[in-house]
Parts: sequence; C-alpha cells; structure tokens
Amino acid sequence: MIDHSPITETAVLIGLITNRQDESRVNETLDELDFLLETAGGEARKRFIQRLDKPDSRTFVGSGKLEEIKSFIRAENIGTVVFDDELSPSQLRNIEKELECKIVDRTSLILDIFAKRARTATARTQVELAQYQYLLPRLSRMWTHLEKQRGGIGMRGPGEKEIETDRRIIRDKISLLKEKLKDIDKQKITQRSGREKLVRVALIGYTNVGKSTLMNLLSKSDVFAENKLFATLDTTVRKVVIENLPFLLTDTVGFIRKLPHSLVESFKSTLDEVREADLLLHVVDISHPGFEDQVEVVNQTLAEIKVSDKPVIMVFNKVDAYSFVEKEDDDLSASTKENLTLDELKRTWIAKMNSPSLFISATQKLHLEEFKNALYQAIHDIHVVRYPFNKLLY
Repeated sequence: MIDHSPITETAVLIGLITNRQDESRVNETLDELDFLLETAGGEARKRFIQRLDKPDSRTFVGSGKLEEIKSFIRAENIGTVVFDDELSPSQLRNIEKELECKIVDRTSLILDIFAKRARTATARTQVELAQYQYLLPRLSRMWTHLEKQRGGIGMRGPGEKEIETDRRIIRDKISLLKEKLKDIDKQKITQRSGREKLVRVALIGYTNVGKSTLMNLLSKSDVFAENKLFATLDTTVRKVVIENLPFLLTDTVGFIRKLPHSLVESFKSTLDEVREADLLLHVVDISHPGFEDQVEVVNQTLAEIKVSDKPVIMVFNKVDAYSFVEKEDDDLSASTKENLTLDELKRTWIAKMNSPSLFISATQKLHLEEFKNALYQAIHDIHVVRYPFNKLLY
C-alpha cells in the first residue's frame, strides 16, 4: 500500500545573540520560529545560535558557524535552513551559495503561512501583495541556476534579461494589487458605514492566544480556531447581544514579533477594523512563559497604527493552563514570575494598569459571567454617551 501522507520537510533554525537580544530572548524567539515552522508543515532537527555584536553583513552568521551548519545539514541530509530574522537579498544569495540548500528567513516563513491560511479573496490579495513586495528585491537569486550556463555560445547574459522582464511584470502586478486593495478598502468603508449604528468591539492580541475561541463563545458562531499560529487571517464581524444590549464584535489577525512591515501595509483594511473600534479586548495567553513580551509587541503594533488611545479591557485567557514553580521554604532568593501563583501575579504590574483586567479560560468556560458583565458595562457606558436619548436599552 502506497503512503500518500505528505513528507515533513526537515530544517535547522539559526539565531543570534546580539547587543539587542540576550540568550533567553533568542531561545524564546527560536521557540516561536519552531512553532511557525511546524505550522508551515516542517520539523526542526537542530538549533544553531551564535553570539555576535550584530549580524554579519555578508552571511548573517560568521564563517566558522556557517561551516558548522554546512557540515550538519550534509551529514543529516537537511534541505532547509531557517533564519530568525529577515535576510537582505545579498545575504540570501551568499548563504544559499555556501550551503547549497533552501534558505528561508522569518519573513518568508510568515508569508508562506499567510498564503496557506488565506481563504477569502481579500486575504489572498493582501498576502499576494506582501509576497511580491518581498520577492522583488530578491529576484536575482531565482536565476542562480543560469550561472553555470553563462559564457557559452548563445548564452551570454540571458539571466539578466529574464530578471529585468520579471521585475517589470512584478512591478505591474504590485500596482494592480494595490489598486485592487484600494477598491477593497472602499467596499469595506461602505460596509462599515452601512452597518447598524452599534458600538464596535475588536478582539486583538498576539497570535494563538484564543481570540477566535472567545469569538465563538460570545457570538455562538463557528469561526475557525486551532492551536496553530495565524489560524485566523480573515476579519470576522458578528452581531452579539449581552442581556438587552447589541454590539458588533470583530475577530482580527493575530500579531507577532518581527511582523513584516509589508504585511502590516497589506492588511491595512483588516487593521482599519481595529482603528474604527470603540473598545478593544486585548486577549493574552497568561499560560505562555513570554506573555509579558507578547503584550508589549501588541502595544507597540497598536502604537504603530495609531490606536493606543482607545479604551482597552485586558482579557488574560487560559488560566486553566497557568503553572508556577513553588519555592522551597528555605529558599531565600527573590521571587521571579515563574514562582508566582496566579493570585500573586494579579497583584504585580497587572494591578497597576489603567485598563480593567479579567482572568478567564475560554475553552473551560471559567469566569465567563464576570467577563460578560464587565464587557456589558463597558459597552453600556459608551452607548449612554453616544445615544443619550435612547432609553430603550438602559
């Protein structure tokens, strides 16, 4: 019997300890890169980490480390090397020439997942534009196979001609996609203006924190949700009623570290849903060891798209999966985040935030009534100010 199951692509991961990120941060981002690779259908066999003041301008890592990577991938028959940062076009060419295998950087891996996940015409257009914008300056590496043929009779310079032709085609394609997205933006604006004049609430947060699961609970809908990065790309809007108060709830694409700028630009119409929301529900996976950094990444992205001034409710999800290491009675060392119980953690920086904080488990339906009550009150307060004469709802 023939096995038709897809062959898992094996890879190694590459990260750098620099002046900007220490070893613990590198290990954390490599954990995330590993998860990205798994989401894309690959499997990491080994990690290579090097300490440098800054990435090598030619090959990202030093020549000695590159030789070590080369020896391993040849011995283990590894076909893909994944770098935890975006590589320049020249770095891609140089590394590919040295290692003679497929080279993938963090940006291209994220773009690959987005392309795989895009379901609607809007999402596919947004991803396609980001892919072409990424590809254009890196086009010459697509033609490296012609280098062996150059110099022969009738073969002088065909690669360069092909590259220029393809560059022109891609530039034209980018222009067409941008025009298409402008039309999509206009349609979205019309759709938003045509909706009932209800309070708008947007679910935001890092990728894979449980936004879609919470959306399904509140709206009794069936938005796709799974334990993978970027399970949701397409914006979903549902009308929800809590007690007697209706509002619009939007599920949005998750954020991530080092999110490619081209994707932020391409997903402008999706992020407009966040910009036009009256209230943001910032969902956080409190069971994740790096959840504080994830909160910071989301806050930085909100600042980039100029929505930091909106009212926010912090929703700390997955409390059922939160764990801590209990200190020994004779341990006199200072407590760290890993030693704090959930109640102790609540009394740290979380208690000092201006935003209200709620602690729930969407999958286990823990503390959902408290969450709904707080959400109702926040929406009610916005509604009273906006529609002071509508006594039907309060």
